[in-house]
Amino acid sequence: MSTFVQRLQLFMESRKINDNQMTIAAGLSNGLLGKTKASGKGMSSLNIEKILLAYPELNSEWLLTGKGEMLKSNITLTADSSNDFVDDKEQHFHDITFKTRPRIPFDAAAGSLSIAFGSVTEYECERMPVIPSFPKYDFTIITRGDSMIPEFQSGDELACAFVKESSFIQWGRPHVLDTTQGVVLKKIFNNQNSIICRSINSDYPDFEVPKNEIYHIAIVVGLLRHF
Repeated sequence: MSTFVQRLQLFMESRKINDNQMTIAAGLSNGLLGKTKASGKGMSSLNIEKILLAYPELNSEWLLTGKGEMLKSNITLTADSSNDFVDDKEQHFHDITFKTRPRIPFDAAAGSLSIAFGSVTEYECERMPVIPSFPKYDFTIITRGDSMIPEFQSGDELACAFVKESSFIQWGRPHVLDTTQGVVLKKIFNNQNSIICRSINSDYPDFEVPKNEIYHIAIVVGLLRHF
């Protein structure tokens, strides 16, 4: 499977765009594209957004995941005259809307999922373009460690949706818990005043978290794996 950098290069070659032309068109910092290609790693969500806005024919899902076609079909765009970002982090054009969701660090401090509710400013949280093939989700988080292999591998990016009411918790499925001890990704089970957290990797024992020590619960609805 191709990488983000390979797909970006393929798009540039198809459009006969060099690094300097894309840097100017998208308003990127000088040398960013060269460094990205040399490292083989991805870009920040802000720079990805700039590229998608500069080249609206580029399919964001293809660029991020490799799924679908490189180009959107039959799109003619004219930017709104205001060209401003609105409060819900959307950029509007006559025919398309770009949306983003916050990416939460897995090792973030307790209570950090409040970021997805807009309790911090834009510069304090990286944002990623929405993946349209996923169900509706509130944030993404990148996994760490091997406690949830083989279903989830370290480095996977998970799309998560907040569970607003306890009656909607899907017991036995993987959830992200925001607890007083930090963020955990586990399969969860109800146990009166606590929640049993279970790893998929049998090397890790179950543990319980008191319900009064949990700030937020979010269910995993999508997975993006980088190769």
